[in-house]
Amino acid sequence: MTDFAPLLIADRRQLATILYKVTKSGFDAWLKDLPQRARTAVSVARFKGEPGSVVILPGDKVDEWNAAAGVSEEGNPWDLAAAAQKLPEGMYRLAAQGEPGEAALGWLLAQHRFDTYRSAPKPEAARILLTTDIASIDETVRLAHAVAMVRDMVDTPSADMGPAELQGAAQALATANRATCRITRGDALLAGFPMIHAVGRAAARHREPRLIELEWGDPSHPRIALIGKGVCFDSGGLDIKPSSGMLLMKKDMGGAAHALALARLVMESHLPVRLHMLVPAVENAISADAFRPGDILKSRKGLHVEIGNTDAEGRLILADAITLACESEKAKLPELVIDFATLTGAARVALGPDLPALFTNDDALADALLAAGGSIGDPLWRLPLWAPYSDMLKSDVADVNNAGSGGFAGSITAALFLERFVASGVAWAHLDTFAWNPAAKAGRPKGGEALGLRAAWTMLKRRFAPPG
Repeated sequence: MTDFAPLLIADRRQLATILYKVTKSGFDAWLKDLPQRARTAVSVARFKGEPGSVVILPGDKVDEWNAAAGVSEEGNPWDLAAAAQKLPEGMYRLAAQGEPGEAALGWLLAQHRFDTYRSAPKPEAARILLTTDIASIDETVRLAHAVAMVRDMVDTPSADMGPAELQGAAQALATANRATCRITRGDALLAGFPMIHAVGRAAARHREPRLIELEWGDPSHPRIALIGKGVCFDSGGLDIKPSSGMLLMKKDMGGAAHALALARLVMESHLPVRLHMLVPAVENAISADAFRPGDILKSRKGLHVEIGNTDAEGRLILADAITLACESEKAKLPELVIDFATLTGAARVALGPDLPALFTNDDALADALLAAGGSIGDPLWRLPLWAPYSDMLKSDVADVNNAGSGGFAGSITAALFLERFVASGVAWAHLDTFAWNPAAKAGRPKGGEALGLRAAWTMLKRRFAPPG
């Protein structure tokens, strides 16, 4: 993984290239103060301050130059990403407009590369950004590493990112942060997590299903649970997907990647909480003992679930994990449960790839998450837990059907299914995220992406971090 720490450093007045941030509205005022040589370069480059554009400004000497980057009017984390990709290697200091702020994250992530599978990776030039806001450096670097972690895990092919690899990632986090990691695997799941076992048993010979748990922090602190859907490849099961539907199914563990990355941020930042992270990890495969449409599974909670579609498997494994997360620890329920899942195509039809659908049973939690995401450029969009749609989940022979009926409101009915497994009185949020960029943008390559991670982290900091 890219080491971001050397790319954002304290400004000790080192020799550096000046980088101007220019908006379209401020372009004319900025241009008139430039010397003629620089104005000519701007004209030749047709630079007008458009976001994502970059221009080199020559000085009076051959080896003397500065640069300018077009940025948005409102400011966002990706304002300097194009500059970090396009400018020559070197050290840069922003002109008098101020500190990089949120844009430092985009500067770092623009220099992240996933080249594990390239036989001859191209050496990348290092663009170093100076800042006098020394207190923000560690947080920005931690956040960049967390986002890159999600991207790398999602981009890794399923052959190399199975349940065992998710377990390895959790165990490495636990070791690095003095946390406890507990694994329930294979037939041991039958006693307490029957739906995780049922979904994963078809692949058990080579890729045993498992529940991965990580616990960290002072038990006297507020208890929170982070849950991530860890379907490492989803064939659809016996309700098999078409080949086109499987092409991106390496990313069906994107929820697990988000939960692991958020747990990393919590622990590395020493947030005063009692953390319980849960990742049900399976492959939804096809074999003689695959679970079938029409089967009835008994969940950890005791509810019986009729299988209307084996391709609605993510909610099954999440249900057992949510049930465990909501069980009291020494008569103490969790204060907060957040799950991340690449759960439904319906959420993408409704909101497209950029906006995770947010469902929650707590209005204050919804407001906090929406405000956090909006403030740092990681937006969420709330969809309703519309109770009347629960009728779509009715079963003639069991307590609930996993797939619903009618073909309507697929993301809502999936969230309503999960809500049945949340204990009364527990604040819960479900993020139905895509975890993928279908097209490249500055600082955001095509491929795996953390969507909703920064919003959730900002909310947790605001809620639990001590003042100051």
